[in-house]
Amino acid sequence: MAGRIRQSDVEEVKARTNIADIVGEHVSLKSAGVGSLKGLCPFHDERSPSFHVRPQLGYYHCFGCGESGDVYSFLQRMDHVSFTEAVERLAGRVGLELHYEDGGQASDHGNRARLLAANQAAAEFFVERLGAPDAEVGRRFLGERGFDAEAARRFGVGFAPKSWDALTDHLKGRGFTTEELAASGLVSQGDRGVYDRFRGRLVWPIRDVTGQTVGFGARRLLADDQGPKYLNTPETAIYHKAQVLYGLDLAKRDIAKTHRVVVVEGYTDVMACHLAGVTTAIATCGTSFGVDHIKVLRRVLGDDSGIGEVVFTFDGDAAGQQAAMRAFAEEQRFAAQTFVAVAPDGLDPCDLRLARGDAAVRSLVDTRTPMFEFVIRHTVARYDLETVEGRVSALRAAAPAVADIRDPALRPGYTRELARMLGLELAEVERAVRSAASRPKGTAAGGDRRGSVASAAPGNGQQGSPRDQAAAADAPTRPFSITDLPNDPSTRLERDALQVILQYPDAVGADLLRHAIDCRFGNATLAVVRDAVASVLASPEPAIRVDRVVEEVPAPFSGIVHQLAVAPVPQRSEAELAAYVTGVVSALVDRELLRQKSELLGRLQRADRADTATYTALQHALVDLERDRRALRGD
Repeated sequence: MAGRIRQSDVEEVKARTNIADIVGEHVSLKSAGVGSLKGLCPFHDERSPSFHVRPQLGYYHCFGCGESGDVYSFLQRMDHVSFTEAVERLAGRVGLELHYEDGGQASDHGNRARLLAANQAAAEFFVERLGAPDAEVGRRFLGERGFDAEAARRFGVGFAPKSWDALTDHLKGRGFTTEELAASGLVSQGDRGVYDRFRGRLVWPIRDVTGQTVGFGARRLLADDQGPKYLNTPETAIYHKAQVLYGLDLAKRDIAKTHRVVVVEGYTDVMACHLAGVTTAIATCGTSFGVDHIKVLRRVLGDDSGIGEVVFTFDGDAAGQQAAMRAFAEEQRFAAQTFVAVAPDGLDPCDLRLARGDAAVRSLVDTRTPMFEFVIRHTVARYDLETVEGRVSALRAAAPAVADIRDPALRPGYTRELARMLGLELAEVERAVRSAASRPKGTAAGGDRRGSVASAAPGNGQQGSPRDQAAAADAPTRPFSITDLPNDPSTRLERDALQVILQYPDAVGADLLRHAIDCRFGNATLAVVRDAVASVLASPEPAIRVDRVVEEVPAPFSGIVHQLAVAPVPQRSEAELAAYVTGVVSALVDRELLRQKSELLGRLQRADRADTATYTALQHALVDLERDRRALRGD
């Protein structure tokens, strides 16, 4: 049984780990001021970034959904691991040997960790077997598609031998149990026991955004293989096909850097694009591109400014066109602009690279067509424009696509283009577009969905437009936020002072810090946090750390502490930061001194002048207090 990790090791691992590196594997982070980063929250769907990370403090907080914590809680939430597994994973990353109390051992039998280990061992097995004599059919398949041994190595392509138990025996020899292999989806269960799921096939490892192998996609090669053309890992505890994107681990950095992602349809298309220089290509794994994929991509893309691009490549056949229409049904979930790239002769990127070279693949992406333009043309092409009925039906079907164009400056131009395509008067088309814009989304003329663009996407039974659905999904019940605090100058000062005290206690300085925690707070919520800071300073180890302050406050206030700890300060440079930190805390102390001065003046007015000792003491106190105020201000 795993023992408890020594607390000193837990703290050392956290100290050596930059939380921004870990969060950055899932979320594209941008600067939000000195020492602060922000991005789209990985825990809920949102249109604008409210997820903040403070690397210096090692904490994150989302002002949209209220999730907060340190690097361990982030891994626990994102990867569904235990606390111990999170510590062990990060310890391995920074190269620190952990020590366990009571002679315990590392929890290498944790369920998720074991499934990941089994998949990694399988990936290594498949890669090794690609060089075996019986894998000639796999090597030939790759060669015919323009992929050499180096390309196969780069993408981890392997070969599953035509055997019922080669992989099973190999992994059992590595210490994995039958139950673990079944849970990982590497074996199937039959009347005579378990057998290898992938046999006689070329195999691609499917990795999550952090690069860990969570499953496989296998391509049929042999004539006597009666299975599907592509066979994927089934749903497991670590593999969810609606959430994984093939190639994202390789593409994520360039996606975040260029703000462009290219969505292709297959594993070989991803390989062809990357080898041709389109290094932002990814693909779904045996399922249509859906809402969960969009959520993953938006976080990596940093999709909040509208400057990004999402380029879909589809085969030119009917199935490819239908896939484009399905993508259009969800495209407004992106803030980025969406495009479609279809080669004139209908070739996919892999075949295009074979036929015309790398430059043709790059040109395909560079000459992309706006998604709405593609949809309008595809919609109109479904009707017989030689008849009045056909032109009217085409107008009713295409007008909603024009009305849904997000950039209002583009709508008039595409309204004119639609009028030209249909051979109708511009005024008639303008009326149709206005009518489509005023109707409830997802409803065609006449009150039903017949003839609407959305109806071209089979299975789309949701009510309301993708934009409306995204807005609804983006409006969770929001927890209390420090932005909900009163906006009067006094409360703002208390909030700002606590922010810098929690984030930059060393810059505040010990003397100023002691004065600050003695100040009265008018806001009751912030006063609780002030009291917790005072409690930490009064302890034998008076170092201000967020986790220690969280321990001191009542549970309902822990979120407030996390928010104050990660909220960006208004200064944008290190040079300005020191002055801001001391300035805002000094202002808080100055306010307290002013309050004390007011009290002393009141007492002085009420004092009996005959009581010379008391009267003189009050005057001296006022002089001392005024001296303190001048010193605080640097006068």
